[in-house]
Amino acid sequence: MHRRTFLQASLAATAVARAADDNRKPLYAEVEKRQDEAVRRLQSWIRLPSIAAENRNMAEGCELMMSLLREAGFSGVAKVPSNGYPGAFGLLDAGASSTYGVYFMYDVKQADPSEWSSPPFEAALVEKPGFGKVLMGRGAVNQKGPEAAFLAALAAFRSAGRKLPVNLVFIAEGEEEIGSPHFSQIVRRPEILAAFRKCKGIFMPMPMQSPDGSITIALGAKGVIEVELVSSGERWGRGPKEDIHSSNEARVDSPSWRLIQALHTLVAQDGHTPAIDGFAGTARPLSPDEKEMIRVAAKKQNEAIVKQQLGVQHWVHDVDFLESLELLAGRPTVNIEGLVGGYTGPGGKTILPHKATAKLDLRLVPDMTAEGALAALRAHLAKRGFSDIEVKMTGGYDPTSTPSGSGVVRAAQAVYRGGGIDPILWPRMAGSWPGYVFTGDPLRLPATHFGLGHGSGAHAPSEYFVIESKNPNFQGLDGAVKSYVDYLYELAAV
Repeated sequence: MHRRTFLQASLAATAVARAADDNRKPLYAEVEKRQDEAVRRLQSWIRLPSIAAENRNMAEGCELMMSLLREAGFSGVAKVPSNGYPGAFGLLDAGASSTYGVYFMYDVKQADPSEWSSPPFEAALVEKPGFGKVLMGRGAVNQKGPEAAFLAALAAFRSAGRKLPVNLVFIAEGEEEIGSPHFSQIVRRPEILAAFRKCKGIFMPMPMQSPDGSITIALGAKGVIEVELVSSGERWGRGPKEDIHSSNEARVDSPSWRLIQALHTLVAQDGHTPAIDGFAGTARPLSPDEKEMIRVAAKKQNEAIVKQQLGVQHWVHDVDFLESLELLAGRPTVNIEGLVGGYTGPGGKTILPHKATAKLDLRLVPDMTAEGALAALRAHLAKRGFSDIEVKMTGGYDPTSTPSGSGVVRAAQAVYRGGGIDPILWPRMAGSWPGYVFTGDPLRLPATHFGLGHGSGAHAPSEYFVIESKNPNFQGLDGAVKSYVDYLYELAAV
């Protein structure tokens, strides 16, 4: 480019940026003025735990979700029935030329208060050394904290008397933490599907900043199936129908050992590589472009810090850091979440249990399907003589993929770069979310996660979301809320 042309373009871009800053200043002011209100909204939400796995406050949780939507300016807010817990739906028509979808979840994981440094449903504000003031509670980061930050951004638009730069189609479910077994049923209702067909893409609020300030944009996510394998004497026809004295192990078969033998066939001798017949046969290998993304990402990460955060000293098979990242993004997995049988209380109880259960999750990469993985698991067990092992699928869904050039991704990159952050592109999350409902048939929409801010402890004790950051590497609540203001404008621009 000619030097004069370059300078003219640079000056024009600077003028546009300044105009955008001036245009958003009233919104930023509202964000700062209403921080206490946003914190109280989040605290009230966390204090009503909606836990699908325990059927706890699910009706109340959906009602609160709908109330929050109406408060944020959505119209046509409705409870969406399903064969499980209901969803919540709403529209926000700003008269804009572009429409985007927003995905929320209103359920949270279980919590054992004895493991927490602050009660999980008290939503207390506590000081976290090296981080600042955080809100601690179940759902603080997964996902009520970032969702509340997005709602606070909408509140800023309303209080400033501004219209949103894009229209929004909203959907929330109450079963994400149990594998979203009925989410596709909710989205595929004709009136909801029709609304999402008008969207250019979907996003889910999430605080994306790591403690070092880095941000990774995942271009998809692994799929998953969650299953229970149950071995029982009654179904097997060989062990006891009820718990009996352990001395009888000398002459009576054990359903617990039966389950262990069945589990042993699911992985190779290394105890890691999936060995289920036909399970990974359709798995798509990492492409050269995806491997290059991972190579670039590896140079921006600190292996020692990653190991410290995970509490591990070795990667599987003692592979190097780069290969560990390739495995994380590209390898299907067979994981035992929990293994229960018989007595596990204090002291001993000499019984031969009549039943043993294993909870598993199987992660899937592109070209694999939840339906295919379940069928492969059942066929594998039957082929090896374990057809008596009951297989219960409790939830799951297919993998997702989103092009790096899609509008939802480019808008996210623009906001991050505007904040001085060069985000890392990553092939797919190692975890899962039900984005397949949007990225797959019939919608085939790009879908991503977005947001500044930091939090951690999802599914773990002492989960937190940063409210007032004392660390220059990441934003607190106000910065997170402002990022959603910026993102909505960038979505309109792309």
